[in-house]
Amino acid sequence: MGVEWVVEALDCDSERLRDLPAMQSLCDRLLGELELHVVGSGHWHSFPYPGGVTGLYLLTESHLACHTYPEHGLATFNLYCCRPRLRWLWEARLGEALHAQRVIVRSLERGAEES
Repeated sequence: MGVEWVVEALDCDSERLRDLPAMQSLCDRLLGELELHVVGSGHWHSFPYPGGVTGLYLLTESHLACHTYPEHGLATFNLYCCRPRLRWLWEARLGEALHAQRVIVRSLERGAEES
């Protein structure tokens, strides 16, 4: 029934994590490169300084959520696709966009029984 990615970008540039247009652009790039389809438009919230941003996209394929924590140099992403997709280049893209020093990517095959 698809795959879910849970991603953490660590030791990121704090200012980039507060930059709403930059985070929107990063998520738009992810959605475009994976050929995912947004229902309506993304919904974003910026928290007061020193906080970050939160974004949520409803997709025809499921959803994408993004949360940033500049005070911790952390960005988290959750992408669920109900159809199989190629793995996005999380490490390279988050390194470029956020200056992430480490990226942890976990994936879960949905609807698959454990063997």
